[in-house]
Amino acid sequence: MQTPTRSDGSPDWSPSPRYPDSTVRVLDESFNALRLPLAKVERLATGCRWAEGPVWCGDARALLWSDIPNNRILRWDEESGAVSVFRRPSNFANGATRDRQGRLIHCEHGGRRIARTEYDGRVVALAERFEGKRLNSPNDVVCKSDGSIWFTDPTFGVLGYYEGERATPELPMNVYRLDPGGELKVVAEGINQPNGLAFSPDESTLYIVESRSVPRKILAYDVVGGGRSLTGRRVLIDAGPGTPDGFRCDVHGNLWCGWGMGEAGLDGVHVFNPDGKLIGCIDLPERCANLCFGGVHRNRLFMAASTSVYALYVNTQGVAYF
Repeated sequence: MQTPTRSDGSPDWSPSPRYPDSTVRVLDESFNALRLPLAKVERLATGCRWAEGPVWCGDARALLWSDIPNNRILRWDEESGAVSVFRRPSNFANGATRDRQGRLIHCEHGGRRIARTEYDGRVVALAERFEGKRLNSPNDVVCKSDGSIWFTDPTFGVLGYYEGERATPELPMNVYRLDPGGELKVVAEGINQPNGLAFSPDESTLYIVESRSVPRKILAYDVVGGGRSLTGRRVLIDAGPGTPDGFRCDVHGNLWCGWGMGEAGLDGVHVFNPDGKLIGCIDLPERCANLCFGGVHRNRLFMAASTSVYALYVNTQGVAYF
């Protein structure tokens, strides 16, 4: 299904004229407790080439997200609704989060590294190499309550010049843990292009998207060894024809997953309960790459979807990062 577009290439989209919003679809009765009948999808910004890595900055009342091919990070201001450039060039930044001290952490395709923005604005490298070899192109990142940083390292950013710089991979496509002391350790391997990742609310489970398996999958691992290692790999969700990408958990353990395949009902967000059952969907006119929760009460879902960023108030909260 092809979505009509405007002259600038963005989707010809307008919000639902009615409540409840018909694009927020209930597939299981349990999803009714998570949706707000008097809330509907809003578009906050458009004009990107590939929107990714949204991260909420509550102290600034702002959303940041990556526009990877344009090599920039954009900023949306909650008070004014204004969109501005936060950083350009961004080293082809992709996924992002904040650490337990509130500092911004970014995956950089161009730098092939994990970088942190200090309080004074300096950008410093946290991880660039493993066993003397350069990382591929870190994709998505989460911080655990012990201060460790966990990230995926597929090869998307070194395959060409659109989302990074073409280069020959030096390492397998691993998932890493960077501990607060700076030690880098492989925690998961043998995943075909690991992508989005998220912890369950109690941090006992880590979910990882395997984005080039056929079909694509969301894997689940038990977090063991004092929260430092993974075991018990299993398939939680078989994506079928869909393309899961980035995702986050709410406080009840539901997974809110960016989704897409260019077809009606597959572009947007799919919501799964902790058992992996699909309970609801948010239909968007574009493929959703990644999302985060934000707002004063962490009850607003921000969705980075191809050329645009959308938002929806929901009746739950995202897991607090710090």
